[in-house]
Amino acid sequence: MALRMLSFAAASGKIAHVYLIGDQLHDWRISDAPRVSQEKAMAWVERQLEELQPNVVLTEDIRFAKKKGDPARQLTDAISRLAEDRGLLNPRIKRDHDYANKYEEAEAIVKRYPELKPWLSKQWRRFFDNEPRNTVLFEAMSYAMFVLRNPTPALARAMG
Repeated sequence: MALRMLSFAAASGKIAHVYLIGDQLHDWRISDAPRVSQEKAMAWVERQLEELQPNVVLTEDIRFAKKKGDPARQLTDAISRLAEDRGLLNPRIKRDHDYANKYEEAEAIVKRYPELKPWLSKQWRRFFDNEPRNTVLFEAMSYAMFVLRNPTPALARAMG
């Protein structure tokens, strides 16, 4: 049976997930629920867990999330705890930066998963612009791709 992986990423006022069975992308979504409250965001996460029935939930390891604000860090931690409370394997991923920036990373992801191309930002942001809404989707995908590149160590660490 193929691994059912649900990867979450949180950013300022938004949360995204990608859902893969094996290495095939089956679902992806972005929610603005965190703008309302963490409770609304967690209700959204719970609906995704119920609907998609993953056996692995990926989140960022917040110990290394230096550029995340407190709300995104708290939400990420809450998702991890929820997954663990449900008995789901939860590798917490240390985000590697293999590309010069998030936009180059997103373009590389689209080469592997072309169905995400409509979600690419039309242009790179200037330093004073807000980050595009869809960036969080590619962040979630980067966690999944990290595990897909070498699943044994990430999954083994999560198992203890």
